[in-house]
Amino acid sequence: MANVREYIQINPTEKRNKAIGVIFPFDGEAVFNSSYTTAEQIKSNLLNVLLTEPGERVFKPNFGVGLRNYLFENSNDLSNLEERINNQINQNITGIELVSVDLIKEPDSHEIKIAISYRVLANQESDTIQINFSQDSSINNSGASSPSVGASSGGGASSGGGGY
Repeated sequence: MANVREYIQINPTEKRNKAIGVIFPFDGEAVFNSSYTTAEQIKSNLLNVLLTEPGERVFKPNFGVGLRNYLFENSNDLSNLEERINNQINQNITGIELVSVDLIKEPDSHEIKIAISYRVLANQESDTIQINFSQDSSINNSGASSPSVGASSGGGASSGGGGY
């Protein structure tokens, strides 16, 4: 006899008392901080896709945008990076629709500023996440600073979940 699994519907605007995922970066007291809303989890999933280098994830060699590769390119043509961001988000993050990806490259300081606006499909709420990524940013090296990240909400509620 087949097992039937019952699924729980999660309201994307509701804060739950049970964690639904893991927040990036891993800097909590017990290594992991948990997310309790789908809005938090979607932002964490976006950061994970953007800050992961291709080949870094075991069994997913094509996962990640690879921002470090674009820091020192001489060209200010960012269409290749924008296309890579769009493809990676569409392949790896469900439950959202990309509204815009805005990129600014500062060639003298080797910095890329990324603003991603998206809409959550479950409730049509809009949100934006911004990352300022520079040569001084470190993801894997302990003791160094992390990329500066900011987010602004157009309602803040999101749907989706699960950590990457």
